[in-house]
Amino acid sequence: MFQFSDQLLKQWQHALAEIAWQAGKAILDIYRNKAVINVSEKEDHSPVTEADIAAHRIIVSALAQLDPALPILSEESPAHDIEKRRQWQQFWLVDPLDGTRDFLRRNDEFTVNIALIERGKVVLSVVLAPALEEGYTARRGEQAWRFEPGRYRDSRLAIAARPWRSEHTLRIAESRSHGRGLPEAWLQRLPAHQCVAMGSSLKFCAIARGDADLYVRCGPTSEWDTAAAQFVLEQAGGAVNALEGTRLGAALDYNQRDTLINPSFVALAPGVRALFETCH
Repeated sequence: MFQFSDQLLKQWQHALAEIAWQAGKAILDIYRNKAVINVSEKEDHSPVTEADIAAHRIIVSALAQLDPALPILSEESPAHDIEKRRQWQQFWLVDPLDGTRDFLRRNDEFTVNIALIERGKVVLSVVLAPALEEGYTARRGEQAWRFEPGRYRDSRLAIAARPWRSEHTLRIAESRSHGRGLPEAWLQRLPAHQCVAMGSSLKFCAIARGDADLYVRCGPTSEWDTAAAQFVLEQAGGAVNALEGTRLGAALDYNQRDTLINPSFVALAPGVRALFETCH
């Protein structure tokens, strides 16, 4: 198996930004122009909308043009593709519309997530929030960037997670749909903090750009929910680690287990790890 070259990743990074934006525009067309959005329910009782499906089709078609031989695993992929995925060492991991509940609530906090996986690790990713007109991207060996959809080359700005220090108020990102994540007993032992609710993978991106310090998720998520934004955060200087009881485990990896469900995890800015480990 060959390794993706740095030059190829650079070329594909620009292409991913455009692919995500094309999917984002299809999502926005439904979001802004349809008073009633068609919704159905999956086996796990999570919602899927016509926008999820439209974005999925655009992304899968465009990624296949980049490399027809490279497998694609999307949240909306058919079951037989999900079964075959354990054989793949390199593949695209896609959430065409992360934050479907936020999309249906029309709060603008939903994203398109695309990640390229190589041997269990992300090497290239893009996260795009079409309604907020902001995007994030990273590739192996390079810093993370923020960009404006449709203006990738002209609007890129480097981002970095803010190192947390004891004199800072700890800023905790929490899920709009699933709550705080941290047990109340831990919150009481943390220093001065404030909690801000956000949707989708934007919680990772808030840490990556320096606007939050910590995000904890103890409930189930799928690998396509986290891969792209985790890599943006890591390339911005932060980390995402499995949560093993009350201790931090290894960084999340991908396609390494029988299940596509992530363990509980913690996303954190530099400096937060030591603080977090004192609260077990």
